[in-house]
Amino acid sequence: MSFLKKIFDASLLKFLLVGAANTLLSLGITFALYQWLHFGYWGSTAVAYVVTSITAFIFNRKFTFRSEESVWKSAVKFALVIGVCYVFAYSLAKPLVLWAGAKWFSQMGQSTIEKIALLVGQCIFTGCNYFGQKFFAFKKQGKKPTPEEK
Repeated sequence: MSFLKKIFDASLLKFLLVGAANTLLSLGITFALYQWLHFGYWGSTAVAYVVTSITAFIFNRKFTFRSEESVWKSAVKFALVIGVCYVFAYSLAKPLVLWAGAKWFSQMGQSTIEKIALLVGQCIFTGCNYFGQKFFAFKKQGKKPTPEEK
């Protein structure tokens, strides 16, 4: 099976459906905590990700990737992927938006830059998370494909 066929299969659509619902919930929590409760950039995103990761694990394990691995083993791998993707995405998003803001939108305030970085971080996270979930956390175990299946 070609690499592109492994990426663009039914699991991608299912992942995007689960992810869209979780993204809306996550963004709602993030912006509410950031704007109204003043949790800050890291605090608001961290709380939102903890809350929405629970539902993401359940739906992605059973619906998206149909994992048959033990719940605990897949939960540990899932949490590892979430953690790595979270730190990577939000560590990259803020400096990237700061750089773009300084280059093209020098009049933006810190709050506006952080809000844009929250959205950019969400996009980076989603892409990285799909690959991590598909090829690590819920990787199908089993026989190696034959040359005809490749």
